[in-house]
Amino acid sequence: MNFKSILVATAAAGFMTAAGVANAGILDDVKKKGFIQCGVNTGLAGFSAPNDKGKWEGFDVDFCRAMAAAVFGDADKVKYTPLTSKERFTALQSGEIDVLARNATWTFTRDVKLGLEFIGSNYVDGQGFMVRKSLGVKSAKELDGAAVCIQTGTTTELNLADYFRANKMKFKSVVFERADEIRAGYDAGRCDVYTTDRSGLAAQRSLLSKPDEHMVLPEVVSKEPLGPLVRHGDSQWGDVARWTLFALIVSEELGLTSANVDQMKSSNNPEVLRFLGVEGKMGEQLGVGAQWAYNIVKQVGNYGESYERHVGINTPLKLERGLNQLWSKGGLLYAPPFR
Repeated sequence: MNFKSILVATAAAGFMTAAGVANAGILDDVKKKGFIQCGVNTGLAGFSAPNDKGKWEGFDVDFCRAMAAAVFGDADKVKYTPLTSKERFTALQSGEIDVLARNATWTFTRDVKLGLEFIGSNYVDGQGFMVRKSLGVKSAKELDGAAVCIQTGTTTELNLADYFRANKMKFKSVVFERADEIRAGYDAGRCDVYTTDRSGLAAQRSLLSKPDEHMVLPEVVSKEPLGPLVRHGDSQWGDVARWTLFALIVSEELGLTSANVDQMKSSNNPEVLRFLGVEGKMGEQLGVGAQWAYNIVKQVGNYGESYERHVGINTPLKLERGLNQLWSKGGLLYAPPFR
């Protein structure tokens, strides 16, 4: 074998090795163990919390269930790992969990430095402030000198400091590690103000001893695009997570619901037929079954169904869609086409 032949053979062997490594990724591992290990909040009403029977449910939990429906055709093939803000990223980095769906804010540093990948935003939010109505406060700019309950290890800490500094105000931090500890501390009067994402404030307000005695102030002091994460370095698993989120959004856009998805298999819309696996090979390209998107909609519902079921206007959280409405209805929800 001449030198040129050796180079060609070596390159070919290297390619085969790289391809083998690429193919033996998280998706294969998940299929072998038979479930997805999903990191969630330790307890946030409407987003992720165990119900009175111990079953996890919520808007973020539905994302985990949608991934299981896509991979296994069974939305219940998920195991949940409750994580605090301090623990969440380490658990994903170490491989303790396969995906993190825990109201985490997508930031430059988290996306670039931590070896993690945000696959999109499933809830667009902003930081706010909750106070007792009895304080008579109408604006966050009246909070100079206030004691503020806050969760450690979050973007909330930096946003709070920036907002008060920009408005030449001072505050005293009362720091907790868990959301339920903050709620209990605020409810007991250990601080004047509770600050976190406005969706989180709505969730915690619904659990206070006297919810109607508290109000969320009008100011929104940050951008908080919340979304699921996977580890860097496995593009196939990232695609499964990303297109699961897109499937939730696009199914609502196409008018597909858990109630009508079976009859929509005979639709005249080519995108609907590709989406539901009636035509094309999208599931094969993703490494899952042909009916992966159909299973998501049938077993979990579309984005709007999940939203209204867990956090919408008819739930204790009473959250309007707002920016989390479809782009075609004035919101920010936008996903690539299925073609």
